[in-house]
Amino acid sequence: MKAIFFMVCQALCLYLIVCIDSRLDFKWQVWKKTHSKQYKKASELQKRTIWEENLRKINAHNLRYKRGKTTFKLGMNQFGDLTSSEFASMLSSYSVKHVRDGTLSATDLRSAASKLNLTSIDYRTLGYVTPVQDQGYCGCCWTFSAAGAIEGQTFNKTGKLIPLSKQNLLDCAESLGNQGCSGGRPSLAFQYVINSGGIQAEATYPYTMAVGSCRFNSSKVVATVSNYKYLPIGNEQALADALATIGPISVVIDATQISFQFYLSGIYNDPKCSIYNLSHAVLAVGYGYQGSNNYWIIKNSWGTMWGINGYLMLAKDKNNACGISQYGAVPFV
Repeated sequence: MKAIFFMVCQALCLYLIVCIDSRLDFKWQVWKKTHSKQYKKASELQKRTIWEENLRKINAHNLRYKRGKTTFKLGMNQFGDLTSSEFASMLSSYSVKHVRDGTLSATDLRSAASKLNLTSIDYRTLGYVTPVQDQGYCGCCWTFSAAGAIEGQTFNKTGKLIPLSKQNLLDCAESLGNQGCSGGRPSLAFQYVINSGGIQAEATYPYTMAVGSCRFNSSKVVATVSNYKYLPIGNEQALADALATIGPISVVIDATQISFQFYLSGIYNDPKCSIYNLSHAVLAVGYGYQGSNNYWIIKNSWGTMWGINGYLMLAKDKNNACGISQYGAVPFV
């Protein structure tokens, strides 16, 4: 039995060695250094083959991009040594069927937005949006999405843009049904802030990339939430109207495709992206257009090495791409 096991191991090692392209040695070393990647000798070959396979897929996609077959480009990033299944396991699962306490009227939103008649809006240029951060390998995208929405509303009310504590939410909001680094809902984060009487600043409660004991200090509160509402399910017009009249919105999308994993630039529109299998909370901060193609401006929480300096241009008015309008939540401060 041991002999068979040894032969299988030898065959696997030989397979991995044969598959490695020595011409990519320099790029592999640069990538590891750039992203501070270190492996044990036993896993180095396996990670190298995954990285090379992902690079081949990226290059194949970008060839299609050059030929005008797709509207977005891919690029190698910090997720290069992860398979699609490994990457997907980092994400959460969201259902639009959960109990909703209140939904804003699509008719009222349309009425208010029609008076503005905006074709584009970008809250980054208006002072509503804090710098992109990196959640790392803690699946707490819900805290970044929620904090971003509260930051925008607080700025709108006070004129002060204060980065809020994701760690405050991560450590203290689990009792409402959130699951720390294993996922949660922006709306439940809003509810926590209502219940606790506020949220601290990033400066007084910094992010550690792991769940810790709740250290909330009410004397250090810098922002509050009085209420929150949902947007109508599956209504892109309502999302656009809410963005135009209210500010940045917490949304949830499908981020499980390899094209999303390595998104670099352009208007993202992958036909494999699901409307219903939502997996990643992000922040919608505006919308715009390039020629005849409309897009949403999405702030992610995977650092500035992902996407367009941490942002995504997601296809707008394209049959609810990636479920962009399935889960929209708005805090009121």
